[in-house]
Amino acid sequence: MLRKTHEEMRWQANRERKEIEEWKKEDKMMLSIKDLVFKKYLMRKLVDCYVGLYIINKVVSTNMVKLHLFISMRIYPVMNIS
Repeated sequence: MLRKTHEEMRWQANRERKEIEEWKKEDKMMLSIKDLVFKKYLMRKLVDCYVGLYIINKVVSTNMVKLHLFISMRIYPVMNIS
């Protein structure tokens, strides 16, 4: 039975991971419409996948940001970045 070295195990664990983008306050990002609910029926194939350029108010953690959204959107402003 062959034993893997520490470096081989680290390489296997990290091979699927991506580099993390550094976001900062006042950066702009687009919001995915994947989980948004619209009042009118929209054909998903014909609508853009992302909406707007929203300003980042605060970086909560490495993968969470708080966006400056319109009140009429009625969604929670803290979004996961993936």
